[in-house]
Order: sequence, then structure tokens, then C-alpha cells
Amino acid sequence: MLTHPDINPVAIAIGPLKVHWYGITYLLGFLAAWFVATRRVKQAHSPINKSQIEDLIVYCALGVVIGGRLGYVFFYDFQQFLNSPVWLFKIWDGGMAFHGGLIGVIVAVWLYAKKVGTTFSKMMDFTAPMVPIGLGLGRMGNFIGQELYGRVTDVPWGMVFPKAIDQLPRHPSQLYQAFLEGLVLFVIIYWYSAKRRPPLATSALFVVCYGFFRFLVEYVRQPDRHLEPQFWLGIELTRGQQLCIPMILVGMLVFVWAYYRDTSPVSIKNKK
Repeated sequence: MLTHPDINPVAIAIGPLKVHWYGITYLLGFLAAWFVATRRVKQAHSPINKSQIEDLIVYCALGVVIGGRLGYVFFYDFQQFLNSPVWLFKIWDGGMAFHGGLIGVIVAVWLYAKKVGTTFSKMMDFTAPMVPIGLGLGRMGNFIGQELYGRVTDVPWGMVFPKAIDQLPRHPSQLYQAFLEGLVLFVIIYWYSAKRRPPLATSALFVVCYGFFRFLVEYVRQPDRHLEPQFWLGIELTRGQQLCIPMILVGMLVFVWAYYRDTSPVSIKNKK
């Protein structure tokens, strides 16, 4: 059995000013996105040039924050919003959701693609490999803040989280997600996107892989207290899994469709 190091969630405190580790992980995530983008922009099929990277990241950052907050409110705690609509703006109280952030980024990428005069599909495929490292760092922020820990377990690496009332060993599910959604997903998407692929294929692969990884980890992640798992066709599913199922199915359909409609010279030659 392990014990959480109980790291102070506040990294820097200067008088009333407090900088939390979670905020720092977000900042590092955007810096990582910028670093990946500077490498990808050198590819011949890049839809933007180096001078446009910063604007793209700003658009995506706004999409993550706005979409992530709206996603949490409407997907995970809509009743709280109905009770107090102003709670929507209390970001400091916590509450961000990946699925909402994904929708926010999609909208942001669509808007930026229109601004620079490129296609939505090219911009999405360019952006997809920039995301996983930030996801992994965000999960590390959850781990430091002792948020979203796992279910009670008897595995040797079960961890006691000081903030958990029962003080029982639990799965360090934040670390599982940091590994799968961060490192593993990045390796897969970055490798796949190194060569020219059919439009939207890279984005679709990202969606499928993330959905699959998240669906698996949800089995050991502690569900939100106010959201009891529900049964679909006799199978118990958490809210996260419910959101991942359509995500995986749509991603698979788009991936197959992308290859089916690909009209690049290489693809046509192979079809013949």
C-alpha cells in the first residue's frame, strides 16, 4: 500500500495571490502544444505557418476553458446550474470536463480555420497531436490536488489519499489516465500524423483512442458522488463511459469514411 505524498496544491503564494499546481499544469500543457506545433509546422502538409501558431493556441485555450466549464455544468451537474445559474461562472470552485473541452476546441479550430483560410479537416488534424501532453499534465494536476481518485482496491499499488474520508487504499486513477491519455496517446497520434493521412483520419483516431482509454479507466475511477452509475442494456456505466460510447462510435465512422473518400493520388493508385 502506498500513501499519497500530500503535496500542497498551492505552488506559489505571495500574499493573497495563490498559484495552484493545477493552473501550472494547464500552462505547461499549452507550452507543450506550442512545442509540438513548432515541429509539425515544418511538415509539407501543414495548414499554417510558424507565425500563426500562437493565435491557434489562444483559440484552443479559450475553447478548452469555455467548453470544459460548460461541459462540466451541463454533463455532470446541471441541477446545480438550475439551482444557481451564476455557479456557471464560478470556475474557481472547480469543475472542468474533457468532453466539453473537446467540443470547445472543435468550435475554436473551426473558427480559426475560417480566419486563416484553410479547411477545418486540415486544421483539426494539425491540432490533434498537440493535445495529449496537455491532457497528461492535467491529470498530474488532478493527482497533486487529490481530485478524481480511483475506487477502493487491494492491489499492491493502492494509494491512500489524505483527502478521502474513508482513508482506504484506492486506485491512483489520475496516474493511469496521465499515462494512457498523455504519453501513450501522444505516441500513437504523433507517429500516425508524421505522414500525410486522409483528411480527418488523424482527428478521428485521436477521438477513438481517447474514448477507449477513458472508458477503461472509468472502471477503476471513483464516480462523482452525485452521479450514480446507470445501466445501459444491462451494463453499468458511469457518466464518463456514457459520454465515451458515442465518441468512440463517431470516431470510428469518421475514420472509415476518411479513408473511403480519400482522393489523394496515392490513395487512388492503391484502390485500383
